[in-house]
Amino acid sequence: MTALGSVQLEAMLVTLALVTLLSDAFRPTMNKRSIGLGLAALVALVLLYSFTLQPQTTTYFHGMYRLDTLSLYFKRLFLVATLMVLVMGAEFAERFESGVAEFYSLVLLAATGMLLTASVNDFILMFVALELVTITFYVLTSFLRRQLQSLEAGTKYLILGALSSGFTVYGIAYIFGTTGTTNFDTLAATLKSGTPGTAFTLGMLLVMTGLGFKIASVPFQIWAPDVYQGAPTPVTAFLAVGSKAAGFALLLRVLLVGLLPVSALWTTLVLVLAAATLLYGNLGALPQTNIKRLMGYSSIGHAGYMLMGVAAVNALGAGAVLFYLGQYAFTNLCAFLVIIAVTNVTKTDEISGFAGLGRRSPVLGLALFAALMSLAGLPPLSGFFGKFQLFAAVIERAQTDWHYYVLAGIGAAAAVVSLYFYMNVAKAIYLQEPEAGAAPIPVSRPMRAALYFCMAAIIGLGIFQRPLVEAAVKAATVFQLK
Repeated sequence: MTALGSVQLEAMLVTLALVTLLSDAFRPTMNKRSIGLGLAALVALVLLYSFTLQPQTTTYFHGMYRLDTLSLYFKRLFLVATLMVLVMGAEFAERFESGVAEFYSLVLLAATGMLLTASVNDFILMFVALELVTITFYVLTSFLRRQLQSLEAGTKYLILGALSSGFTVYGIAYIFGTTGTTNFDTLAATLKSGTPGTAFTLGMLLVMTGLGFKIASVPFQIWAPDVYQGAPTPVTAFLAVGSKAAGFALLLRVLLVGLLPVSALWTTLVLVLAAATLLYGNLGALPQTNIKRLMGYSSIGHAGYMLMGVAAVNALGAGAVLFYLGQYAFTNLCAFLVIIAVTNVTKTDEISGFAGLGRRSPVLGLALFAALMSLAGLPPLSGFFGKFQLFAAVIERAQTDWHYYVLAGIGAAAAVVSLYFYMNVAKAIYLQEPEAGAAPIPVSRPMRAALYFCMAAIIGLGIFQRPLVEAAVKAATVFQLK
């Protein structure tokens, strides 16, 4: 495969984005839904085409880009997320006064950046891919320009995102200055002969700070609840699924490839951050009355679970993180599909607006209930098996380091706490009465199909885990862990 052939998926998404912009410029689309659904169908074709690609052992673009099993795993995950977000955007499009084509184009460009993050093998490409994702989200989060909440979300994301980018680029400079390379493979080989010194450690911490912002881990999580609440709901879903997965794709590449020889320097730090993130996310969600804000805190908590797998630094942990990201994507997408359908009618994001949802729309009620219970980790849903794998990885590592027993205990306590606030929403769905005169909530065919697909994944991956587990384990082999 040639170098240009290795980036064909990214090229397809960029082409779709440019064609969408140009077609709207010369012939504006009157039907706001049709363009989103059409693009979703085209992205579905790109997703199907991705399964014809074979992983390559060579690197491209001077060693900066990889098309291995790990990158293909993440690329397919990002394409699924993009497809679903475009369907959500079609349902949400009537709330946009103008610029619908620009919205879809920005979603596709953000997805392009995510696909690049999956193949990163060099700090330079990592920074470029991160900026492509982050800058598009600056615009997307504030796309409802006449709503102060959306503008506030965009401003907060812009300021904190620019700060994290500064940390990242300074960290890269320190690492390059002390090792003479930005390539992950070369860096790992260099570090095997010894740690360069304090300046290198500072650079590593700065890079981890920038990546911590992307995954919303403590202490870089402060933006998540406000941005999740203020951004348009399809954008919130894309942040929760695509942006978080991109952050973990980079974190895994950096820590388990480039910095693996010096894992003793960062393992304890990641362990502490995992524990703190678990506690902050789940405790912070307890008093929330806005469902999008609750999902923001939930996202922080789930970042903590996945950091458990990273902190374990073993093959089981790496595979568990990849499986968890896969099932977490379907679970979150299912929840946000319901949130969009309900808020289109109720015009509120408050949990009280979901009262009696099980009666107003049994399909929506069941879908949201299944998603929340999966997030809580109840069997036999996919979230349970995802958490089971992460805890198994931590317990395996605890055989040689007792601190991991403490981390497992904190994770178990966080799971119990999360059950309370997820059940609070479930109570509104099935036990509270809807408002007087509340009409049934209609569900369009594309939304219904997307909901059925996500529910099938939530239940199916909880009972028949083998296909995704095998894909995750195969992708994790690139890390060469024991």
